[in-house]
Amino acid sequence: MINRELIRIKVVQLTYAYYQNGSKNIDTAEKELMFSLSKAYDMYNYLLALIVGITREARRHVEVAESKAKREGTPMPSTKFIYNRFALQLEQNKMLNEFMETMKKSWDDHPEFLKKLYIQITESQIYKDYMESADDDYQTDRELWRKIYRTLIQDNPDLDALLEEQSLYWNDDKEVVDTFVIKTIKRFEEKNSSTQELLPEYDSEEDKDYARKLFRATIMNGEEYQRYMSEASRNWDFSRLAYMDIVIMQIAIAEMMTFPTIPISVTINEYVELAKIYSTPRSAGYINGMLDGIARHLVNTGRLLKTVRP
Repeated sequence: MINRELIRIKVVQLTYAYYQNGSKNIDTAEKELMFSLSKAYDMYNYLLALIVGITREARRHVEVAESKAKREGTPMPSTKFIYNRFALQLEQNKMLNEFMETMKKSWDDHPEFLKKLYIQITESQIYKDYMESADDDYQTDRELWRKIYRTLIQDNPDLDALLEEQSLYWNDDKEVVDTFVIKTIKRFEEKNSSTQELLPEYDSEEDKDYARKLFRATIMNGEEYQRYMSEASRNWDFSRLAYMDIVIMQIAIAEMMTFPTIPISVTINEYVELAKIYSTPRSAGYINGMLDGIARHLVNTGRLLKTVRP
């Protein structure tokens, strides 16, 4: 699950913090980076567990409604939502249950939030269409939760506030983690029952090594990389760049120099996108031009054995 997009984000955040805090202990900073990445995986599991929490909240509401219907002799409430096949499969998922036991967090600790979100769901057109539909199969059940997640969970201020209270590391991760939750919902298959595999913490050991190597190269060779910036920035007002711009370019140079299989164009594009998020409105344009110039300078001087697009 932790891919290079997320790793780049975390390296930008932790590199900036490393210089701002002035601790200069690279081993401690590296541990902080890896811990921060692991917290993103915690959030992935926690958000999947939210679907289970909502389903259990729905059961409580249906049980109350059933008791009332029996007393008053009125029609019994529909149980279609609480018997949603996808939600039940997720509730029984072995990987999720094992992870949540070690995480020692439960959505049952937030009953008011669950109640409010459940009511929002039942008042939505998505829910009403599902309850009124004659379709009754696994694909329909799974698609319901994909729609609910995208419309009512992905951009939910109450959830954002709650997650921020749970962990400071989750402030900037949710947008990326949401994409993995939605991907996981789409990957579920009924035949896999409780053994359906969730996404692993890392896509590969190579990505885990990538995180460590990128961060260490950025810090340990920082002065050298900043010298490359100065050499290649004669036509740029280098001194007026935002400090975050320098950090982003330093990491981009580290990636160019350390990972021979990553094309220069990929590196530049990735860090230009990060500049749009983390720096000033004009930074993306500056960084795009400067990184292109730096890459050409390094290739022309024989320090970077890659090719630059004409």
